[in-house]
Amino acid sequence: MSSNTAASSSMGTAGSGDSSAARKNSKRPKYSKFTQQELPACKPILTPGWVISTFLIVSVIFIPLGVISLFASQDVVEIVDRYDNDCIPAPARTNKVAFIQGAAPKACNRTLTVTKRMKQPIYVYYQLENFYQNHRRYVKSRSDSQLRSPKFENQISACKPEDDAGGQPIVPCGLIAWSLFNDTYTLSRNNTPLAVNKKGIAWKSDKEHKFGNKVFPKNFQKGNLTGGATLNPDIPLSEQEDLIVWMRTAALPTFRKLYGKIETDLENGDTIQVTLQNNYNTYSFSGKKKLVLSTTSWLGGKNDFLGIAYLTVGGICFFLALSFTIMYLVKPRRLGDPSYLSWNRNPGGGR
Repeated sequence: MSSNTAASSSMGTAGSGDSSAARKNSKRPKYSKFTQQELPACKPILTPGWVISTFLIVSVIFIPLGVISLFASQDVVEIVDRYDNDCIPAPARTNKVAFIQGAAPKACNRTLTVTKRMKQPIYVYYQLENFYQNHRRYVKSRSDSQLRSPKFENQISACKPEDDAGGQPIVPCGLIAWSLFNDTYTLSRNNTPLAVNKKGIAWKSDKEHKFGNKVFPKNFQKGNLTGGATLNPDIPLSEQEDLIVWMRTAALPTFRKLYGKIETDLENGDTIQVTLQNNYNTYSFSGKKKLVLSTTSWLGGKNDFLGIAYLTVGGICFFLALSFTIMYLVKPRRLGDPSYLSWNRNPGGGR
């Protein structure tokens, strides 16, 4: 009798040891409401009423916003003139790169017609296409510390190949500054000069914090190859707003940059004569150049995308709300009892 008891005792001990070892070797995580996602939470039941109401509310909000955005965009008056091809003389169009790199005169006359009254300020932009300012090597080819302070003018390690000229550092160095846009525009209205204000076209934060008022251009465009515009060595970088605008690189290959502002109204039917210097070489990479005159609205420049996006989303939501309403009325489905849901039946997770 005692031997049987001892045997059963030893077997029980062995069994408990095995179960303890199994628990230790188990990969089952320790129970908690956090790991089992049983923390208190909002668990709405998507009844037909809730779904239809939600889609309807979204459509009621988005459709008017889309209409308002489209009207705001339509109020913007924009004149766009592509001139890169027309400003090359016909005999030279077989080799545009040779012409733009040569010494022949680059002056070109363009005529624009105002088709709708344009209220001041009227923004003058140049638009480039197929120009990848977002190329990694191009974006990194600059020295921000050099732009801020004259004591860092020798920090040019990131600016290769436009880092020095004759052993002396270039200020500002790098490919971005070197390729500064250098087409110029002179405007007149009905044969009367039209002033273009080039002050205040750069971001205030850039002028005050990124470009120093004691940093002056040195050895700029004095290398073996001239890239773009030159800079006045007597004017600090913080006042050279064309450079500041250009140095804020674009994210896409088609972009506009602000050239200046016309601070007078243009009337319907006015004729704008533009005398431009077609200096900038976009022909090497099949790029395009355009001159843009544009007003703005409370929403910004001319852009129909936002309005179309709002209308599209609102329209889809209205269609879904209408479809679900018809389905619910024509062929309704009986809802189940919410009390059978796991979080209603067993709120504690069974522990």
